[in-house]
Amino acid sequence: MNKTDELVGAAEGVTAVPLGPPVRRFRPRFGIALALTAGAAAVLLLSATPWPHHPAVQAWRTVSLAITVQALPFLLLGTALSGAINAFVPADLFTRVLPKRPVLAVPVAGAAGAVLPGCECASVPVAGSLIRRGVTPAAAFAFLLSAPAINPVVLTATAVAFPGDPAMVAARLLASLATAAVMGWLWLWLGKEEWLRPLLRRRNTGHRHGHSRWTEFRLGFQHDFLHAGGFLVLGAMAAATFNVTVPRSVLDAFSGSPWLSVLFLAALAVLLAVCSEADAFVAASLTGFSPTARLAFLVVGPMVDLKLIALQAGTFGRAFAWRFSTATTVVAVAASVLIGGALL
Repeated sequence: MNKTDELVGAAEGVTAVPLGPPVRRFRPRFGIALALTAGAAAVLLLSATPWPHHPAVQAWRTVSLAITVQALPFLLLGTALSGAINAFVPADLFTRVLPKRPVLAVPVAGAAGAVLPGCECASVPVAGSLIRRGVTPAAAFAFLLSAPAINPVVLTATAVAFPGDPAMVAARLLASLATAAVMGWLWLWLGKEEWLRPLLRRRNTGHRHGHSRWTEFRLGFQHDFLHAGGFLVLGAMAAATFNVTVPRSVLDAFSGSPWLSVLFLAALAVLLAVCSEADAFVAASLTGFSPTARLAFLVVGPMVDLKLIALQAGTFGRAFAWRFSTATTVVAVAASVLIGGALL
């Protein structure tokens, strides 16, 4: 009997039912749990009962809601693109367009991140869809990191936030591209596919015969949005907790040291979870910190923050998320220091 047979037990015996090709299935219990989490958070954020009227609770609720609402359109964009890629794009398109050698595909995919006008919430489901379509994970991860940091909307916002300072725009572009490429190459060297969720190890899933492409799009969109939406809400709640509990005096204590200020603003970018299309204005307001420290805030934030870590854990798996996020933070800080020291 083949190992791919499914055994169905009966009182009188066992019947073998052959399984077809791997099918992308939505796990109802997990999706329901995430939906309930998001629903409970929404009730908490919008509740009109007396106890949430404490100023700290109101501030927490406002920040949580702001982060969620700010990121939700881009999550919708990302999951819609992911579903469209899965349903309508030929399975071998990306493998034909990208260079055959993975070491060359990484920088090309990183540069391609400039075409997705969204934030980090949009890039995660798209990168997952690319991996399922046969793109080497290293190239998909380079795209994931670069897309929210170097797209035209983000670079334009950076130019507006730092008027008369084109060096900051150039430094953000170069440091972000360098970080994305280095992380892609690191995955080629050290990455292991067993760190990824089993679903992502199946190649070329794409459109299945017997299903309309619109049905494939709807199912893929539903799966990705429900799967990622709950993690987005949890990440927003964690970021809001930091915003409310850490006093302003802590920020001022680190601004005097050049090295501590870089590390502090990098950590602050992770915890604040500001959308990449708005983070330049936050960085510009941190006038007490050095330009290099503010560059670290701009490079780290779109690549590693609480909501993004939660989204990566839900899409790629926890084993991947904590390793990848830690390494990305180190590489992004190093790239910011080197490029910021040369240009700023």
